[in-house]
Amino acid sequence: MFTVTWLEFAIVMVVFAALLGQETLLTIAALLVVSLPLAWVWQRVAFLRVAYQRHLNETRVFEGEQVTLTLRVSNRKWLPLAWLRVSDQTPLALAPREKALAPSHIPLTGFLEARASLLWYERARWDYHIDCAKRGYYAIGPATLTSGDLFGLFERGIVYPQVDRLIVYPRLYPLEEWGLPPKEPFGDTRTRLAVFQDPTRIRGLRDYHPDDAPKHIHWRATARHNALQVKQYDPTIQPNWILFLNVATYELAWQGVDSERVEQAIRLVAALANFAASQKYAFGLVANGAYPDSDQRLCIMPGRDPLQLRNVLEALAGVSYFVTSPIETLLRREAPNLPWGATLIVVTALVTENLLSEMLRLHQVGRKLALVSLDESWTPTPLPGLTVYQAHPPEQNAATLERMGERD
Repeated sequence: MFTVTWLEFAIVMVVFAALLGQETLLTIAALLVVSLPLAWVWQRVAFLRVAYQRHLNETRVFEGEQVTLTLRVSNRKWLPLAWLRVSDQTPLALAPREKALAPSHIPLTGFLEARASLLWYERARWDYHIDCAKRGYYAIGPATLTSGDLFGLFERGIVYPQVDRLIVYPRLYPLEEWGLPPKEPFGDTRTRLAVFQDPTRIRGLRDYHPDDAPKHIHWRATARHNALQVKQYDPTIQPNWILFLNVATYELAWQGVDSERVEQAIRLVAALANFAASQKYAFGLVANGAYPDSDQRLCIMPGRDPLQLRNVLEALAGVSYFVTSPIETLLRREAPNLPWGATLIVVTALVTENLLSEMLRLHQVGRKLALVSLDESWTPTPLPGLTVYQAHPPEQNAATLERMGERD
């Protein structure tokens, strides 16, 4: 780094060269006396009126889609930038097609580097194409910009703190490609019994009874009739779906995780959520995986909100492989907090005796359950009162059909 000692040393060299009559040394020393302060001032003002921008053409995409990342730098002053290096922190999963990421000390992260030389009022732009091959909740940034003087004696860096988020949703497949019935897979049919009431379907009013909940009182009608009136609802056509995702692939946590099987389970839950949204079901999500950079379990209560599918897909995009608790424990703890008429759908790549026992116990107390298994080592067996499916990944089904076509 530049200090006054450097300049003092250059001045001493000028005096010493003049006394000895060394013209070459005198020239070099004089150049140092002039260039050192100039270079130091240059690097100090290098980033004045320099702007950096990062732009993603999409911030939410599905697996297999492509996004374009654009980097822009503009020099809005008369002093040129002799050289500029941009190092943008980027996840390894988002490496662009055009160039490889530079290594980084941060796990699963690299640096997207770009270099330029900008004259006065000049701009530079870089376009990179990124293939989103893996679902995730990604952060791009911060970026470090480094520049210096024309002579290369000094350099200075500044940090561009903005972080851009990119959410890659799991790939969506139709239910039939998983080997599941494409129409009412869990038997949600219309019933004449008004067991479950839909608060969005008001049928009329009636007089208040002592066992009515206060939240059902219609206060305007009460004031008009001078007597308590409560709302009457139509019975619900489809009970709620609560999707339980099990991210465990081995019975013991220390045995590790099979990432491919977990990803298959996540894609299957995404397919079920997409089907529920298309049928206008109320649906929610509970998982024993954690949110990104957290140890908190994932839970989205059921609803028919138009943004419900997006919320569920975002949660599935970010869910980690960290198992917060066994799935049977999660079932036991969450079931009392869920609507009584909901269908609890367990999607798992690992079927254990403890899970089956807990599901049978919940069925005995009146809960409606379904099991969708991706466990190839488990042979589906009829379970009293439970809907059981053995699903197969679409990639595996496609490969099987291809082999059958070759044999034919």
